Amino acid sequence: MPDQPQGVSNLLWAFALIDGLAGAGVTRAVISPGSRSTPLVLACDAHPAIEISIQVDERCAAFLALGQARASGRPVILIATSGSAPAHWYPAVIEASHSNIPLILLSADRPPELHGWGANQTTDQQRLFGSHLRAFHDPGPAIADSAARRRMHRLGNSAAKQALQPHPGPLQINLPLREPLVPESRIDLPQPDDASALPISRPAPDPEQLNTTLALISGQPGIIVCGATDHDESFAAAVTRLAQQLHCPILTDPLSNLRFGAHDRQTVICRYDAYLDASSVELKPGWILRFGALPVSKPLLQFMERTVAPVILCDPYRQWPVAPPNTALTLAADPALLCDAIHTRAPAPGPAGWLERFQRLEQVSHRIMSAETRDDRPFEGCLIQDLLATLPEGSLLFSGNSMPIRQLDSWSGSSAKRLRIHANRGVSGIDGNLSTFIGMSCGDYPAAVALLGDLAFYHDMNGLLAAAGRNLVIVLLNNNGGGIFGYLPQSALESYEPYWNTATNLDFQHSAALYDLGYQRVTRQSGFRPALEQALQAGGPQLIEVMIERTFSIERHRHYRSAVAEALAGEADDSKT
Repeated sequence: MPDQPQGVSNLLWAFALIDGLAGAGVTRAVISPGSRSTPLVLACDAHPAIEISIQVDERCAAFLALGQARASGRPVILIATSGSAPAHWYPAVIEASHSNIPLILLSADRPPELHGWGANQTTDQQRLFGSHLRAFHDPGPAIADSAARRRMHRLGNSAAKQALQPHPGPLQINLPLREPLVPESRIDLPQPDDASALPISRPAPDPEQLNTTLALISGQPGIIVCGATDHDESFAAAVTRLAQQLHCPILTDPLSNLRFGAHDRQTVICRYDAYLDASSVELKPGWILRFGALPVSKPLLQFMERTVAPVILCDPYRQWPVAPPNTALTLAADPALLCDAIHTRAPAPGPAGWLERFQRLEQVSHRIMSAETRDDRPFEGCLIQDLLATLPEGSLLFSGNSMPIRQLDSWSGSSAKRLRIHANRGVSGIDGNLSTFIGMSCGDYPAAVALLGDLAFYHDMNGLLAAAGRNLVIVLLNNNGGGIFGYLPQSALESYEPYWNTATNLDFQHSAALYDLGYQRVTRQSGFRPALEQALQAGGPQLIEVMIERTFSIERHRHYRSAVAEALAGEADDSKT
């Protein structure tokens, strides 16, 4: 139909693409307003399978989509107009790439004849995201041809697959569109295809590499490290069963989601951050089996760097082209299948007493943590314990970066309560944390709570626009600045306050009023749990601002670590006598 009006061709072209995505199980789209993207917006709006979220700020929109994709494990469509608009996606694209989160980036663009001579709102959009994309497509302007539309449908279907396999992550489809962008008259769109979610393959371990692995670990004292990557529930059962067989500890980052749940937690170790520096002399593993990204804990990272034990790295997506120090073997296998395969081959357990050393250190740390005097000034360690005790079974807890995730690592402990803990640890930014959390809150959770610092909250306040109508609670730990730098050498510099702490001195009650959030301010530790219970019961978006004395917090953290070190030194002296 060569004489088909351009506005009609644009919409049919866009609808074919969206229908191809929907046919592969894509059901969500996050849209920011703009003119050039109009055909894509109309296509999503007309498609019965697509649920739309609108976010005006493109950076917030990208993190909102990232949160939705993280919660569902399925690709989410992201739409913006041409020019600088898609450039605002960049931080979220980097995070999605490093965290293996599938996003479908649909960037509207000016047609080829407007490029290269200074036309308004026109720039090169084909190299925006560099190596962070799993794939890039540019099908050119819409064509009034049914065969071309079928190609667009296939492109949508294949793009959904590329975003998931073999390595989940973001991909971009750049769509140059000619005017007019609105159909000149009403048109009947094709009947949508039936949707079917794509099956996800799980790579099995290589038999020869399995033989090498067993030769390294059988009968030797070793540790399993589960870092800052969430796996499905089958992994928890598989890795804990393997640890029991090997008689070895599992050092579990809070984001591994192994600290909480009904699985066997006898081998789960979670307080290592307090004692690895003080007791690492007596802990000399013969091997380390690592799953997931690197852990949050600096003492654990330093312990892994100091040890000369061979590291066996499970990297199912071949994500890291450069092997970390001491890596003897990299296995591109599904983590649960790898654990089951090793278990089936029945390696010999480690020596008697090896696991018990870690369990004893856990008990000492737990005893000292429990004995810490509760001052009624708010302290993150106590706040985290009260938060975890109050959350209902199956809740989402999203942690901000910088200090909150480290405090969660130190103070969370472990329990049989099932919780899902998440954070943006791909590149550990404080940008987009609110938007990611709000996106995740659309999942099936009885409660959704975020734990954020004041700078992370400030960094993404625009994201609060998407909180309207959602049941969620934001716990804002306000120490008036970048508290993490108080633990670093920069804190001794005369220029520490203006260049590193960067206090904003903002009154966040005004933010709550602007975005219609319920608000409570907590100045005493004893007031936190009642405030949290009230916020959870109230429904809707809620903000609890907890005022933290930075110096007091640092002193409490250091006191706990020194108390653990003293206790372990005392035990060592007693054993010598």
